[in-house]
Amino acid sequence: MPAKTDMKTELALLIALAVLWGASYTFIKIGVETIPPVTLIAARTLIAGGILLALIRWRGLTLPRDTASWRRFAFQACLNSVVPFTLIASAERSLDAGLATILNATSPIFTFLLTALITRHEPVTMRKLFGVGAGIAGICLIVGTQALGGLGHQLWAQLAVVAATVCYAGAAIFGRGFKGLDPMIPAAGSMLCGAAILVPLSLVFDRPWALAPSTASILALLVLSVFSTALAFCIYFRLIHTLGSVGTTSQAYLRVPIGVGIGAVFLGESLGPTAWWGMALVVAGVAAMTLPVRKPVFAR
Repeated sequence: MPAKTDMKTELALLIALAVLWGASYTFIKIGVETIPPVTLIAARTLIAGGILLALIRWRGLTLPRDTASWRRFAFQACLNSVVPFTLIASAERSLDAGLATILNATSPIFTFLLTALITRHEPVTMRKLFGVGAGIAGICLIVGTQALGGLGHQLWAQLAVVAATVCYAGAAIFGRGFKGLDPMIPAAGSMLCGAAILVPLSLVFDRPWALAPSTASILALLVLSVFSTALAFCIYFRLIHTLGSVGTTSQAYLRVPIGVGIGAVFLGESLGPTAWWGMALVVAGVAAMTLPVRKPVFAR
């Protein structure tokens, strides 16, 4: 009975993570309307890191003080926030939130490819290979038609989201190395390292004191920082330990309809027919790779 309860808890957390991250694309889209991408992400990581640090101290925990741990936090920050967050925010200046959600949902595919080629800590199966093929075909349907249409800025924005997805895949694998730590510790450490990298860049290039962001962008930034970052990353690092890297990224196939739906309701976005086919292939591919296989029960 306890095992079933634990699995229900993990499933609930996985769905919660899908909702938090599915909504983040709409918040980013609203945020970058009046806040430059680097400044938006610098503020996102700084606010989230501050919240997590306060929670850690409230719980009586302490962050590691050794250099090796902070080097690992900094590397995780580059893979999980600094590079992918900034790429996605930059891309969403010209890309719909729903389309960014679909492309970014391919993280389990790249996680599997990196696992199969480098770490090899999870088995390669025919079903997973089918998932890879379907997912890549979905990306080609979405990105390839835009390239043929000559929309260069859209193409680069889409490739930026795909590059961010590869970073997330690497982060999911590297995040397994924090096993044994309370999930809040690597979440806070990586957010604080991300802020330490991005805040100076924001001050130099964006001069945030001279900006005049809208109320909508500021509210989007706050919700993005508190819920889609601080809370989401606590859940993420817990699931990395309980479900594994590929299992945790399985929230991506749940994130697609959530992200697309939120973008349609709040931003009035819509997908073209090719994008719908691409989304269907991406969801099928991710589901094939991440849904658990039922073992046959033999009568005795």
